[in-house]
Amino acid sequence: MKKIEAIIKPFKLEEVKDALQEIGIKGMTTTEVKGFGRQKGHTEIYRGSEYTVDFLPKTKIELVLGDDQAEAAVQVIVRAAKTGKIGDGKVFVSSVEEAVRIRTEERGEQAV
Repeated sequence: MKKIEAIIKPFKLEEVKDALQEIGIKGMTTTEVKGFGRQKGHTEIYRGSEYTVDFLPKTKIELVLGDDQAEAAVQVIVRAAKTGKIGDGKVFVSSVEEAVRIRTEERGEQAV
C-alpha cells in the first residue's frame, strides 16, 4: 500500500477530487494548511503598515491506496492541480505497512 500526500493550491481541490473519482478513487482526506517554498509569500499593507505574508494557504490531500492504483493517482493529481505557475505544490509517496478498519477490523488493502 502507498500513502499519497499532495500539497496543492486550494482552488484546485474540486478539479483534483473529480479527476480522482473518474479513475475510481473513492475516498481521501483534506486539510487546510499553510506553507511556503520557492513561492516565498508576498508583502501586504494593512492600516498603513507593511508586513510580509510568509505562509500561504494550501490544501493537503491524503490518500492510502493499493500499489496498483498509486501511480495513476499521482499522474491524475499532477495533471489536475497543475497551473504551470510557481506554487503549484508537491506530491509525496510513501509506503504504508498496515491499515486497520476500526468498524470491521479488516486489515491491509481490504481496510482501505
